[in-house]
Amino acid sequence: MRRVMSWRALGLIATVASGGCEAWDVFDTQFEPVEPAVMYADRTPEPATAPNGSLRVMNWNVKYGGGRLDFFFDCHGNRGVMKAAEVRAHLDGIAAKIREVDPDVLFVQEVDVASKRSAYIDQVQYLLDHTDLNHAAYASQWRADFVPSDGVGRVDSGQAVLSRWPLHDAKRLALPLVGEYDALKRYFYLQRALLEARVEVPGVEGGLWTVVVHTEAYSHDGTKERQIALFEQHLDQLAAEGKTFVAGGDLNTLPPGSDKVQDFPDAVCTDQAYRDDDYSQEADVLAGLYAKYDPETPLADYQADNAAYFTHTVDGRAFWNRKLDYLFTNGRFVPGSGVTFQDEFDGPGCEAGTCLPTMPLSDHAPVAVDLELAP
Repeated sequence: MRRVMSWRALGLIATVASGGCEAWDVFDTQFEPVEPAVMYADRTPEPATAPNGSLRVMNWNVKYGGGRLDFFFDCHGNRGVMKAAEVRAHLDGIAAKIREVDPDVLFVQEVDVASKRSAYIDQVQYLLDHTDLNHAAYASQWRADFVPSDGVGRVDSGQAVLSRWPLHDAKRLALPLVGEYDALKRYFYLQRALLEARVEVPGVEGGLWTVVVHTEAYSHDGTKERQIALFEQHLDQLAAEGKTFVAGGDLNTLPPGSDKVQDFPDAVCTDQAYRDDDYSQEADVLAGLYAKYDPETPLADYQADNAAYFTHTVDGRAFWNRKLDYLFTNGRFVPGSGVTFQDEFDGPGCEAGTCLPTMPLSDHAPVAVDLELAP
């Protein structure tokens, strides 16, 4: 996401801010440190049998069903809202890709559930109703009854885990806020969090724990690094408790050994607060995760050919140009099963143009991998 707000001087908001807006939560933007997740169920659930030796996990930042429309968020245009037909068309493409990949567990980021910009369509429910997944847990990262800037209006957007099987113990765990912004901006800005849930996988003792994250994109005060460190520490705690997990999401940073760490060609924002991140100060921030846990793409493979595993580009007219999206486990992924779906260009896992394209559907490409289950 790019420029979120221009912070126009509105008399009402200024009055609220001067009285301490975070204490008086007029627009319902604040969260408790730990909250229950919002739970969902498919209206017409599909039969869900026990997995046979492994299950597939998929991760995708779906860009609030915005596809490749030129939004002011991306500094590529001035669109702020979509028509319902546009949102449904994008969601239909996303759902078709999900059905093609056929995951048992799906992580999504930037999914809207009640936002003006996406015609107030509940995208978590839409994806449940249009895929073979039956249950979901949702945690908001940007919620306000009204954002008084750029026509944003009402917004409720966050991350979710969707599963064939029931979810339990689902909760939202708050992450540190960006400290460099003033009180008014912090009040309306995104509130990052971890989403944790236990999947009731038939035949798997204790179930499978899942953790979804979408870390900060534009902080200049080390907030993103702190959020990633807390994500890693949370996984360490789950591992210490003997729990098997799959975790991941959009970490908004590059793997160790990335060739290109600055001057991306689609960095077009002129506002310094929302300039495209050059990642130059954080190239090894994921080293601990790679050292301790199994990634969907082995680090040696990525370092041998960065471009084959890129998952993001702001400009849909350009090739994917960086990897920001990940899955990790303290179990074991099936060797060679990880796929980065760059299939607009007939990449790995999509030979001879057999796959549905992802480039038109989001500014992120999905990744998927198979998790081995203990016998």
